[in-house]
Amino acid sequence: MNGAAYLAIAIVGEVIATSFLRASAGFTVLVPSIVVVVGYCVTFYFFSLALQTIPVGIGYAIWSGVGIILVSIIAFFAYGQTLDVPALIGIGLILAGVLVINLFSHSATH
Repeated sequence: MNGAAYLAIAIVGEVIATSFLRASAGFTVLVPSIVVVVGYCVTFYFFSLALQTIPVGIGYAIWSGVGIILVSIIAFFAYGQTLDVPALIGIGLILAGVLVINLFSHSATH
């Protein structure tokens, strides 16, 4: 596997873990709490593998940016949480930043 695949797995793990944080009720509900802990363990393991070939700043920007977008989408459907226009604009700017990094930055290839 390459760094991008490891990063994708790390992002999925983080999104799952973060999405279950609310259901864990402060780590008082067993199953969601286990999902959170396992999810973050998977996340950090695969993120560490991704950083062997992806610069840490670039990897973290992609990981956090994509995570914010995906968690926001899941929170909308799972918890009915809505975002106002400024929040949507902010998330759009984060998405734009991730796209600029991936499409135009040469830093991602070093």
